[in-house]
Amino acid sequence: MDRTRAGLDDETLGFVLQTLKTVTERRLDQETRLHLDQDSEFPIDLVNEMLGPELGLHLLFLPEAVGGLGGGGRDLFRVSEEMARVDLAVATAFLAIALGVDPIIVGGTDEQKEHWLGRIAEEGLIVAYGVTEPEAGSNVANLKTVAEPLMDDDGNIRAYRIDGTKQFITNGGVAQIYTVLAKTPNGPSFFVIERDAPGFSVGPPEHKHGIRASNTTQIIMEGVEVPADRLLGLEEGKGLHQANEVFGFTRMMVAAFGLGAGEEALQRAVTYGLERIQFGAPLYHMQGFTHKLIVPHAVRLEAARAYCEQVAERLDTGEPGLQVEGAVAKLFATEAGNAAADAAIQAHGGYGYTHEYEVEKIRRDVRITTIYEGTSEILQNIIGTHRWRMTVKTKGGFYRDMATSLRELGTGESAALAADALAETILACHAKKLPREQWAMFEMARLVAEVETAVALATKAARDSSPSKELLMASARLHGGGAARDVAVTGLRLLQASDRYSDDEIEAYRTAVAFDRIMTTSAGELELMYLVATALEEETTTA
Repeated sequence: MDRTRAGLDDETLGFVLQTLKTVTERRLDQETRLHLDQDSEFPIDLVNEMLGPELGLHLLFLPEAVGGLGGGGRDLFRVSEEMARVDLAVATAFLAIALGVDPIIVGGTDEQKEHWLGRIAEEGLIVAYGVTEPEAGSNVANLKTVAEPLMDDDGNIRAYRIDGTKQFITNGGVAQIYTVLAKTPNGPSFFVIERDAPGFSVGPPEHKHGIRASNTTQIIMEGVEVPADRLLGLEEGKGLHQANEVFGFTRMMVAAFGLGAGEEALQRAVTYGLERIQFGAPLYHMQGFTHKLIVPHAVRLEAARAYCEQVAERLDTGEPGLQVEGAVAKLFATEAGNAAADAAIQAHGGYGYTHEYEVEKIRRDVRITTIYEGTSEILQNIIGTHRWRMTVKTKGGFYRDMATSLRELGTGESAALAADALAETILACHAKKLPREQWAMFEMARLVAEVETAVALATKAARDSSPSKELLMASARLHGGGAARDVAVTGLRLLQASDRYSDDEIEAYRTAVAFDRIMTTSAGELELMYLVATALEEETTTA
């Protein structure tokens, strides 16, 4: 019942994706999507059909032992990406189900898994995940929901009385089962609560900026009594460990949402640019359109995809943890998706601001991906702290080894320079305790995401043998060079901004990161941008 597994074979995954495409084309056309968004209406009939016996899409993230498909990281990534391309609100409903079953998968006893996961698989139940609270937000240590043990006559715990309120719960008003984090005498613990439990209620739906078709409510527990066997793992105090154990998966799913939404918005912009004639030529043939609004975002989305694929592969080989990698994937992909969707509105001009072209809806929807399942700022704190420690512990070897691997592949020199420079930058910052300044820590985390995605894209491009290799190679050079220059310039700025470094130390830093050489990575980028723009045009016109 371990969550890390090889996952589906290519044929089965292809069948799942085709099934998803078929049902969404039939049930989620543009008119329906716009209606659900306009009226903030949760598509309960559609979701029930997706969870029903004929489709059973929820079986993807359930173990085979309870009747699921046993999907792995790659499968969750691909399905999440494709769902986000159709409608991020519906995708979010499915994320919440996957998130809700995770505490059971990683923390439940064999009997609990068999019972609850078996029911979810067989009955197609909607699940919600209850952790966030009105005052705690991302600070789970400030948990206010309390589970008070109730004793029997022999002094054994027979049940728990749970009191508290959870905020921003996806599927909160429509779920039948909830996994809820509450504070017990021995620490935070997950419980399974059914909707019809006395004392359990839900608040009114939130009126949201985006993903309006997703149901989001408070859930309120007032003296809800749950039997002791609803404590996941039958041991108190394991809740935070259980939550942390699945962050590699859940944050990669949200990364896929940002990627999918960004890809869809950008594809619509490319199509519009090819059709829109301005000054006697397609808008797409103008540099102000392609080189500003299309190519930079296409490159970053390629980098996000490469990194997510790498994380998924590591998850499916059974590598434990990967919480930091999940954080990097989510931070980079969701910020890239937001930027791409914003550019897509600009690319459409006035039409982009109207409902009809849907890019404004995509932009509103994708905005949430930088907030839920860990805000970008929370992720920057996680990434910065862990990568700072790892770089210091290895004396820079963590990133220098990445550079060495790229050079052994015979490609990706720009990304290799970026990795080497990041090692020097983190060590230089550490020498004067600069990472203790939160602003500096956040900037370091942003550079980590730039460099690690650049390394992933360069590695993928070097090993690729598909017709897309030329596009991947050009994208890798553009992103690698951009990452290298970003590290060098931002690192110099961090050192100078702190007023902690002498002129000689600043000069030594410039030498250590090969500053002048890094600046030459921009050579030939204009031609590379033309190449990427042309490749995207060919892909669109031949699709």
